[in-house]
Amino acid sequence: MNVHASALAEAHLPDEQTTAFAREAIEDLSQQPKKLSPKYFYDATGSELFEAITRLPEYYPTRTELSILKERGSEIAKIIPGHAALVEFGAGATTKVRLLLGHCKFAAYVPVDISGDFLAAQANGLKRDFPALGIYPVAADFTTPFELPKAVASMPKVGFFPGSTIGNFEPHEAQAFLKSARQILGKGAQMIIGADLEKDERVLHDAYNDAAGVTARFNLNVLVRINRELGGNFDLSAFTHRAIYNRERHRIEMHLISRKSQTVRLLGTSFSFKPGESIHTENSYKYSIERFAALAQGAGWRVRESWTDAAKMFSVHALEVVE
Repeated sequence: MNVHASALAEAHLPDEQTTAFAREAIEDLSQQPKKLSPKYFYDATGSELFEAITRLPEYYPTRTELSILKERGSEIAKIIPGHAALVEFGAGATTKVRLLLGHCKFAAYVPVDISGDFLAAQANGLKRDFPALGIYPVAADFTTPFELPKAVASMPKVGFFPGSTIGNFEPHEAQAFLKSARQILGKGAQMIIGADLEKDERVLHDAYNDAAGVTARFNLNVLVRINRELGGNFDLSAFTHRAIYNRERHRIEMHLISRKSQTVRLLGTSFSFKPGESIHTENSYKYSIERFAALAQGAGWRVRESWTDAAKMFSVHALEVVE
């Protein structure tokens, strides 16, 4: 048994998701440069912090995407099949999905998210406002294959992936996700997906380095989770948030920077940090309309329609499976 497996066994971790979190954290922190997966931002606290980020004055993506969904909702409704099941990958707050439900006649809604408690709370709120809608939450990692509820098996499927979450993937990972979504949704599927666009670097910098420090708390929350759930001993005051724009790769990079020389322990494994050393926690790729269409095409999807705001800050795309 290797060191990592031994540490996991000794920890008596309670469930499959926690075990996966531990395994990935140990593997990623053992690499050079160190990293952590952004999907582990999203426990209940992380989900609430992200919703707070979406309301910040510097953070344009959410309000811009909402404006597109509001203004173009009737156009989206025209290309959505009646009585379909809407499957939201990485469902968060229901603000955006409510806009789609208001315009389109969906028979069912399947929110999929790794944060089960947050998911249940949001689903319950939606049930009160849409009593005729079948709502079937699925607590799962949407980046890996999962089964849809049997109740929606015979319905046409429409995927929903707003918020430019597609930008958090490396391009090859984004294609892998889109291929997986195509498999999960099945023949004849469609997808409504948001993608952030390339823009002035100052706008990007401010969006990920807000004056109130909410994004910094969101970034540090992954260390809070490691301490609470995996018995880590990260000193949060010894790390600082940094977000920079990588012009060559068209992406914002989020990092946690070690303020000093230090050693951190996690499940029997030690990790040493030098002053200024980074844990790379997230990327947010920015696309042009053309580059996003090429990405989708490589995963077996065709862009049927694309919409942007007047300032071309953000884009929403309607995709259909290439049969």
